[in-house]
Amino acid sequence: MGSFLRILGIETSCDETAASIVLRHDDGRGEIAADVVLSQLDEHSAYGGVVPEIAARAHVEALDTLIDEALARTSTSLGDIDAVAATAGPGLIGGLIVGLMTGKAIARALSKPLYAINHLEGHALTARLTDGLSFPYLMLLVSGGHTQLVLVRAVGRYERWGTTIDDALGEAFDKTAKLLGLPYPGGPAVERAAAAGDPKRFDFPRPLVGERRLDFSFSGLKTAVRQAAETIAPVTEQDISDICASFQRAISRTLDDRIGRGLARFSAEFPALGHPPALVVAGGVAANLELRRTLQTLCDRHGFRFVAPPLRLCTDNAAMIAWAGLERMAAGFAADPLDVQPRSRWPLDSSAEVRIGHGKRGAKA
Repeated sequence: MGSFLRILGIETSCDETAASIVLRHDDGRGEIAADVVLSQLDEHSAYGGVVPEIAARAHVEALDTLIDEALARTSTSLGDIDAVAATAGPGLIGGLIVGLMTGKAIARALSKPLYAINHLEGHALTARLTDGLSFPYLMLLVSGGHTQLVLVRAVGRYERWGTTIDDALGEAFDKTAKLLGLPYPGGPAVERAAAAGDPKRFDFPRPLVGERRLDFSFSGLKTAVRQAAETIAPVTEQDISDICASFQRAISRTLDDRIGRGLARFSAEFPALGHPPALVVAGGVAANLELRRTLQTLCDRHGFRFVAPPLRLCTDNAAMIAWAGLERMAAGFAADPLDVQPRSRWPLDSSAEVRIGHGKRGAKA
């Protein structure tokens, strides 16, 4: 049996409290030994979004228990771990403080290295844990707070090729659901309603389609949904299904154009990879089956491998944070100092242009 590194991962950036034990074997293979996630959905559903104060308090109450459970599932003690990885941003600052401070305390008490992880890097590297993907590859990150197309060159080397100029895709789903009286979170509710709808009833706009730049925009689509609902008010259950189906169709058509252009650019920049080019999808909205079908068809057309990690690893989890820490250790990155601070905003590509209007991480307005 070969040797391995064992790391404790902690994730508290939004409304999931999570702890995980992940191993990296000496051949580079990753293994999730334990992954424990506690959702706060019930605490926030009445507000139609995540309330930061409630989220932070829930993290405080649950995190120690989840860490104990992750250790128990692997018959591991804290003394057995080789390092600690905790999300340091981006996200809701109260939750980030809880998780990062806990990680610091454990690292300090055990004299173990601490890795303060960018939550987006966790998403970016998950496909290497689950599918052993080689660099470089493209990642589409779609969540309540982010819609980005990112070139993943190597650990710590990311180029943002496109981002939302207004609402994130997950935010558009949530706001559409709220407008139509559907429950929170909006993504699953809209997808369920769309299953019984006519996707051709409403011809909703497809923002930025045809433009050379690879950015996204969903605010105008959201406005068109509101106007359609107001025009036919009062809406019936079938009206709602038709609106949701047409909304999803517009998103699929938009992504087909935006991501298609990204795949073409990737092929031009990396004409001789030595392995099949790949598109990875990550983030909570990646659970949407219509979106996955669109991306799979698109990748088939362009000769790309489509990689969608298991649904539980697309949403917020600590396994991806632990793995990002292991990837950084293997790549020779130094551990972070214990005075490292959480960051509510932390771009994956620090050289990219700042976009003031991009989506926010699910907080209640």
